Amino acid sequence: MKIAVTYENGEVFQHFGHTETFKVYGVKDGKIVSSELIGSDGSGHEALAGLLKERAIDVLICGGIGNGAQAALEENGIELCAGAKGSADEAVEAYLRGELQNTGANCDHHHEEGHSCHSEGGCRGCHSEPEFTGKNVGKTVRTHYRGTFNDGSQFDSSYDRGEPLEFVCGAGQMIRGFDAAVADMEVGEIKEVHLSPAEAYGEHDPNAVFSVEIARMPGAERVSVGQRVFLRNAYGQPVPVKVVAKDDTTITFDANHEMAGKELNFTIELIEVSK
Repeated sequence: MKIAVTYENGEVFQHFGHTETFKVYGVKDGKIVSSELIGSDGSGHEALAGLLKERAIDVLICGGIGNGAQAALEENGIELCAGAKGSADEAVEAYLRGELQNTGANCDHHHEEGHSCHSEGGCRGCHSEPEFTGKNVGKTVRTHYRGTFNDGSQFDSSYDRGEPLEFVCGAGQMIRGFDAAVADMEVGEIKEVHLSPAEAYGEHDPNAVFSVEIARMPGAERVSVGQRVFLRNAYGQPVPVKVVAKDDTTITFDANHEMAGKELNFTIELIEVSK
């Protein structure tokens, strides 16, 4: 039996569609016999179900997950146990004891390529205190949106997917500027917003770009520029980085979020508000 857990810094990562790392546990006779970390390969939402199927995963343990991803897991024969929090290892142990309860679809953090949960300072999770006020704060909202850069090029659109984005307003599930824009909207209203990097994914940090001698990194010779890989920090935790340069002796990585330093524009349409 194989159990996969959405994973970040030893804990259950709370947003399935933006998972960058899974911890996969091998289980035999009701006991954990092995574990390994695997990357999501940039997959998102329903595509992650296919990735897990390829890895022969039997059970997924996660925090928040949307209806579409839940259906995709079901279609691929993967048992879902959503709503887990805290230590990933303890969540698996609780599941094996029959103590972990499945909440089903509970959050739908769209924004493809991991754009919805990486606000500056990190993800605050589904139940943190809001940073702003408004009549929609604390309520579940459904929105359609289109995201563009200042040159007009589009980077994401729920209209193209044909499925509104659902989230709890003010709960930290979205980048702050998007979340705050929805706080006082009326159902049926369409709003245009321009977000500075501070309201989106933060400024680009030059200190997060670093170089390493290839000879000190086994396997680095097989990595190419533009590829996203995982390194381990001093605590053994996986850190997603992008290869931005490479020569015969040195490889350079960028640990910034791919949208860091960018101004973003959104057209937001509020479809529904519910408690």
